[in-house]
Amino acid sequence: MSNELTSLKPEKLWKHFSQILAIPHGSGNEKALAEHIINLARSWGLEARQDKAGNVVVRKPASPGKENAPGVVLQAHLDMVCEKNSEVSHDFLKDPIKAYVEGDWVKASGTTLGADNGIGLAACLAVLEDRSLVHGPLECLFTVDEETGLTGAFRLGKDMLTGKLLLNLDSEDEGTFTIGCAGGADSEISLPLERKKKKPGQVLLVKISGLRGGHSGLDINLGRGNALKLLARVLSSASEKFRLELISFGGGSKRNAIPREAWALVGVDKKDRRALVNFLKKEFEAIKSEYRVTEPELAYDLRNSVDSDFPLTGESQDRLLRLILALPHGVVSMHPRIAGLVETSSNLAIVHTEPKAARIVCNTRSSVFTALEAVRLVIRACCHLAGARVNQPQGYPAWTPNLDSSLLKKMVEIYQNLFQKEPEVKAVHAGLECGIIGEKYPGMDMISFGPTIKYPHSPDERVSINSVERFWQFLLEALVKLT
Repeated sequence: MSNELTSLKPEKLWKHFSQILAIPHGSGNEKALAEHIINLARSWGLEARQDKAGNVVVRKPASPGKENAPGVVLQAHLDMVCEKNSEVSHDFLKDPIKAYVEGDWVKASGTTLGADNGIGLAACLAVLEDRSLVHGPLECLFTVDEETGLTGAFRLGKDMLTGKLLLNLDSEDEGTFTIGCAGGADSEISLPLERKKKKPGQVLLVKISGLRGGHSGLDINLGRGNALKLLARVLSSASEKFRLELISFGGGSKRNAIPREAWALVGVDKKDRRALVNFLKKEFEAIKSEYRVTEPELAYDLRNSVDSDFPLTGESQDRLLRLILALPHGVVSMHPRIAGLVETSSNLAIVHTEPKAARIVCNTRSSVFTALEAVRLVIRACCHLAGARVNQPQGYPAWTPNLDSSLLKKMVEIYQNLFQKEPEVKAVHAGLECGIIGEKYPGMDMISFGPTIKYPHSPDERVSINSVERFWQFLLEALVKLT
């Protein structure tokens, strides 16, 4: 447990967050954290229940005299996005997150911090532990696998919850209430590859790194570079002027993170090496200038390498690079009525070549189902032209904003009285579990809020200490006033 974190206020919340950081809990690896929560709940004399999907619900009885108040559900997800800088040695399956304080921020050392959604989890645990708090009947729902497909919410048992008011603690701007979110769906692509039977004489590693990446929904409109797109662009330009043999291409690891790094191994003729390297440097320098504002840390690396695989045939190489260039990435459309809100976007998230195929994943989001499907149609068309196979699983629904929500009106009033200012009310271009939970529990009134978290899903992730304290104050006040 980090003494640096546990000295922060509110003490109980930061104590639990510090414990969470010590337990690996990437998507699909939440079992130990779920057991930790169940054991804590039972040590406090509380009922804890787990469904077949691994979701956990802990129930805390109402404060004396508050038994007839509306039941409130606090909800957070157990998993975190596991991203790290390439030079950092960290095993997300066994190593604790190394957090530190810098000014008003808690950060991690070269990895994602997991404040998304660890602060929400810690707030739930702090509420469950504190017997002095005033509240009505309370349930805390901890869901699994939110970050890679909202699996826990999709598989949530319909008998797990009784409360009618849901406070989702997974938003990332303190003082903002989220009342709607985009739906989303993946496209999983397999492009067959053929290889030559002769290995190249010299092999060059071409790498782009230092990009900011970030959340593929919340940060998609910030003009950040996609490492996969930029590397394919450089290699495609180079292949028009030089005899370049692509051996492997890779980058990206999470469907919901903008790729920060990408690399390729290419075979080159010895006589062309110097001219090719100079050409690649010129192309990368042009990209650095192009992205000088949004990607000030963009870097590239060109060095000799040794590789045992055979290069792709010219046709396979062209089809792969052209498919990467053609697949949609970035903002497709803005919301026609809500200023500044992205309506539809797509993220070219992952590309990895294998001996006989390239694996590609795209993640598309939209608050309009037909617009989402239109982008997925474009992806299918690109795949058809390239001779690739595509699997497009069912996605998750959007959460439609309800401006007439009685919970929203009450929460706005509570916030105004506590902080003497109005909160911002908005929808976000990101996936929240509220839409899915709302379908399973019709009539549930929902709202999402949280502390200020910057650059989630990237090693730059950080959470504002002062905002956590205000978030905590507001959560406790809301629990009192909703009775």
